[in-house]
Amino acid sequence: MAVTARTPVESHAAARAGSAEDRPGPLVGQDRPMLTSAVISGALAVLLLVLVAVGWEPLLSFDRAVAEALHRDAVAEPGLTGLQRFLSDWVWDPWTMRALATATVVLLWWKRERRLALWVAVTSLLAVGLQQGLKTLVGRDRPQWSDPVDSARFAAFPSGHAMTATVTCGLLLWVLALRWRDEWRGWGTLTGVALVSVLGVGWTRVYLGVHWPTDVLGGWLLGWCCVAVAVLTYRRSERRGSGAGARARETGGPRSRMEGTE
Repeated sequence: MAVTARTPVESHAAARAGSAEDRPGPLVGQDRPMLTSAVISGALAVLLLVLVAVGWEPLLSFDRAVAEALHRDAVAEPGLTGLQRFLSDWVWDPWTMRALATATVVLLWWKRERRLALWVAVTSLLAVGLQQGLKTLVGRDRPQWSDPVDSARFAAFPSGHAMTATVTCGLLLWVLALRWRDEWRGWGTLTGVALVSVLGVGWTRVYLGVHWPTDVLGGWLLGWCCVAVAVLTYRRSERRGSGAGARARETGGPRSRMEGTE
């Protein structure tokens, strides 16, 4: 029976390599832009939240000016307002977005992408919890009109429509890029649809007079921060799993060679 024995130096090097692979390690190149966007969006969201909570007058004046101008147009253009309501209340409604996220989770689970399915599900649920928690914490009133064209419940900041659309569209694009980008020929079209949905739903909420502009901006920032953190933590988890698998193969290597020569 021929067995290849390792020298002490080789064994020590292999052990160090396996140990290093078990650790998450430093950020890789593709993580840095995502980390930067997560930090920037998160910091801006916190700053905006503070300014809204303390009632910073320049910001409130900006909100009032934009909201009043758009409300005048909404009252004067009932046909356009009806279209905006349809898009906001049906096409881009948070429950429509949650249905898309749920369908994505089911598809991933069916394809045995269990970890990715869980990541999408947990991120979506945490985003809803964060959104509702901040609404309760800030308690910002929605715009009030003598001649409203639409209505909404709960507090204003952040916009649930804007945040949910950002999280859902961001997660869907990430999943497609991660698993099916090479097979998907309509990538540019899908990205365009996602961007139009995210920006469009924010516009409709302000146009319909149920949100201040900064509510929508806060929803966008918080939503993207959730997506970026989800991507970063998933990549870290994948690297950790790959390192553990490599260590297991390294540990089982000598035994495999021995069994093959017996």
